[in-house]
Formats: sequence, structure tokens, C-alpha cells
Amino acid sequence: MFGYIKISKGELKIKEYDTYKAVYCSLCKRLGKNYGFFSRLTLSYDFTFLALLNMSLQEKCAGYKVGRCAFNPLKKCNYCNDTDFLEMPSAAATIMLYYKILDNVHDERGFKKLGCRIILPLYKRAYKKAKKTYPQIDLIVGEYINKQNELEKERIADIDTVCDPTATALAQILELCSENKTEKRILNRLGYCLGKYIYLSDALADREDDLKKGSYNVINILKDDDIDKRIERQIYYCINESISAFELLPVKRYKTILGNIIYLGLEDTYKREILNEQSV
Repeated sequence: MFGYIKISKGELKIKEYDTYKAVYCSLCKRLGKNYGFFSRLTLSYDFTFLALLNMSLQEKCAGYKVGRCAFNPLKKCNYCNDTDFLEMPSAAATIMLYYKILDNVHDERGFKKLGCRIILPLYKRAYKKAKKTYPQIDLIVGEYINKQNELEKERIADIDTVCDPTATALAQILELCSENKTEKRILNRLGYCLGKYIYLSDALADREDDLKKGSYNVINILKDDDIDKRIERQIYYCINESISAFELLPVKRYKTILGNIIYLGLEDTYKREILNEQSV
């Protein structure tokens, strides 16, 4: 995931933002404890959303306590008491970063490729541990990366086709948040729409750089005059479908925070970070 699933901070109450930060900090701490210092590089708002969603469907409330920040011991942070529900998101983050580094070793050039070559052996131990804990996530991500690479090498000029591996992977990962069959179907739909939103947002953000480097980007491949409007329609379709799916979930807690992300944050991020609008 690429950091596009964010809150709309200005619309959250202070206590809601404090809760969001507590989950973010707890995930950071869990990553460090389970997979070592380098695993904290995986921390993103996307995985904070995954952690919140996973915790929101559980019967048990995590509760919170005050502790010291791992990066700045002088700073106090709120942390979750029960971090069992962070196991899956932290494993997913670790596995995804490993495949991203591996992908960069094969596809990038220059200093970025060299940097990834150096990091890869250091990170492999963390990846193996995460894979052992959640082998199903490793299968999901490995298959998604292979399919995505195949489509991009073929320079596919179809939006739905090229978005499908990313969307399917996130759909399958979100399913892991529940054992209930009905909830799994809803989570699958939510994950698919969010995955497609992420892929399209990333393609929009990278289109200029990809054009300069000659890298694959479905937007640059299509090249028609109506492409920006077509992509925007797809983005808003994904947002609206995500809202519809979210409203079907029997969320037990964090509903206002998750709602902030789904109802406001997706559009806010698209407008501010992709379209560079100053106000929403």
C-alpha cells in the first residue's frame, strides 16, 4: 500500500485524533518488537487503517496506556494495552515492504537499486518471520506482485485489468479482519474498491516521472484527451463503492475515525495530494 488511505485531520475531534495516533504508535511499536528496527520503515497510514478496521470488528476493546516513544524517549505516547489485533497488520506491512524492495532490485536503476540491494539481506529475516506467522498473506502479496508485473511488462492499456491484482490483494487481506462469512464478503468489496483507488491514485501521482523514465503507467499508455476525466470518474466510483461497503459493516468501535477516512479522507487525499488543490 502506498499511503493514500488517510484521515481528514481537521474534521476529527481531538480525542478521536488521539485514538488514531495511539493505534499508529502501537503499530510502530509492534513492528519494532516483532520484526526489528527496519520494519518500522513499513509504517504508513494505510496499515493504520488496516489495524483500526481489524480492531473495530472485534468483541474486545484494546484499551490504552501511556508509554515512551521508541524514537524519542522524552516524548510520551498512548499505546494499546492489547496488541494481539496488530499482529496481522504488522505482518502484512512487513511482507509488502519485502516484496517492494525485491521489486525495486529488479526494476530500478542507479542509487535506488543499490540501496535496495543493501537493505534486502538485512530485511529478509523480518520477512521470513512474518511469512511464517501469516503464510496466507505472503501467498496473496507474492501472487499480486507477479500478476502486476506481468501486466505492466505487457503494457496493458486497460484500466480495470491493470488495477485488478492490487485491488484483489487488498480485498483478500481485508477479509482476514473477520471470520464471519457475511463480513468477509463486505470486507472483500471494501478492499477491492480501496485497492483500485490506491492503484489509480499512485498512477496519477507518478505519471510525469514515469513518462520521463519510460516506465509503464496505464495513464500514459492510454494517452486520450479524456483520460483525466475517465480516471476521476473511476476514483469517485471507488470512493462511493467503499462508502456503500463500509456502511454494511457491523463496526463495534472507531466508527467515527473509520468513517472520517472513508467519507472524507479518500476524497481529501485525492484532491490535495493528487490534484494539488488547496482546499476541499
